[in-house]
Amino acid sequence: MQINGVEQRGHVLLIAGDTAMRRRTIQIEPSANLAALSIVPVPVLLGSDVPSDTTYLDGVRDQNALLTRLRAAAATPGPLLVYLSGRLTVDRRGHQLYLALAGTTASTARYTALPWEWLGTELRKRPPGLTTVLLDTAADKRSWPLLQEYGSLPAPSSVEVYGTVAPPGFTDPGNSQVSTYTRAWIEQLRRNPQRPTNARLHALAVGAAALPPGALIVPTAHEIDAQQPAARPPQTNVQRILAGDMDFIRELRERAAPARPAPAPQPQTPAAPAAPAPAAPSVESLQFPAPTSPAPAPQASRPPWQQRQHAAPEQQPVRAAHPDPQPPVAPYVPAQAPAPVQAPAPVQQPVVQQQQQPVPDPQDPRPHVYALAQRGEFREAARLAQAWETHTLQTYGIDSPQATQWVEIRADLAKLQGNFLLATQLWISAGRTRLAHQSPDAPEVLSTAKSAHYCWTQISEPRQARECGPELISLLRALPSLDRRHLSVAQQRLEFLHNVPSGS
Repeated sequence: MQINGVEQRGHVLLIAGDTAMRRRTIQIEPSANLAALSIVPVPVLLGSDVPSDTTYLDGVRDQNALLTRLRAAAATPGPLLVYLSGRLTVDRRGHQLYLALAGTTASTARYTALPWEWLGTELRKRPPGLTTVLLDTAADKRSWPLLQEYGSLPAPSSVEVYGTVAPPGFTDPGNSQVSTYTRAWIEQLRRNPQRPTNARLHALAVGAAALPPGALIVPTAHEIDAQQPAARPPQTNVQRILAGDMDFIRELRERAAPARPAPAPQPQTPAAPAAPAPAAPSVESLQFPAPTSPAPAPQASRPPWQQRQHAAPEQQPVRAAHPDPQPPVAPYVPAQAPAPVQAPAPVQQPVVQQQQQPVPDPQDPRPHVYALAQRGEFREAARLAQAWETHTLQTYGIDSPQATQWVEIRADLAKLQGNFLLATQLWISAGRTRLAHQSPDAPEVLSTAKSAHYCWTQISEPRQARECGPELISLLRALPSLDRRHLSVAQQRLEFLHNVPSGS
């Protein structure tokens, strides 16, 4: 939001809500945050050199007076920065989100707090690219489940929202009264003379701040640019597949290709020894599966490297027509070389091709993945499954049934390994994807939801279970044909987990 202009005028509105506390321990002190921000020069804070006004609202108790200041700030023609710090809560009747002001209680939130809806209403009419909302807040027990269902904070598309929402029951590990996120934001402004964009500042602040576990980051964590360079370097073969190195996979196919056509001319003299030769390359293709994915053969679209096997598509019907009788025919070819025997001779050439074609069966990586899991090699099985999931994502799309199946396979592997947190997250992701393309009463959707609920009940750590609970409940609510006991049991357990002490 670096904007320069002569006729425009900017505005910085700093709002300090109610102090977030837990058991007489301060979680967020909004007054300290506003005091720290007041030291930063306004052009640096706003990201613009235009003349600007600054409004500090600390200790306000009247929501109408705050609304008046908000409207005046929204009427600014130039860039606008709204900073919010304090405690988020909900009212008992409407279950709407509020920023608690000084003196706000659960019963008076509707009359003494700032509704989040007002913020969107007043800022919605502003032109895009001129408005930024920065928040450093903590949620109480009543608002946290609602925020978990949202997964973010609702805001108009013309407004950029950055910040964090700490979960209830945390304590700031720092020895300063200024919140870690606000402190990190100010520190990044000091370190960078050339002021970065607000998105970049947010990414740097999130990476540097010691945020509490489970904190809600707006935008979400996977959208932060700072985390993208932390991708795993492609060191091993499986990691290269995960990194999308399709040229590497093609090289493996080219290396394995000469071993397969070699037996093809051999049936003219030793047809029998040529039969076991193709079996060896099929095992190699299991370790680094060529992304031909021939298992779903009915589908017309195939990876480009599978098109190299020109004879394979033509001889598939021959293989189906002669599955077993080919081996006995093979010995008769060297015995009878005359013309009458030339009729079985062309049939023998597909014999070698036919013994090459059983490769699709071993190339189906699922039996190999589960075999690794049964031997206890869960890490290698998970890597192979994730590699195939990445391939299916690139080949068939994010929402394709093939990609969803691999997500479910990874979830099953995580369950076998005892990683019920990852299993729950993967089952929920698969359920959401299936629900977007299948009816809510589809057996696959219901089975996925049941698996997610089961794995969630096996999570022994309360904090991890609390993190996954709202997403699971949201999925169960979207399935009206599912047994209602699943939803009621999940809600009861999540309510119990919220009452568990934070140290548990």
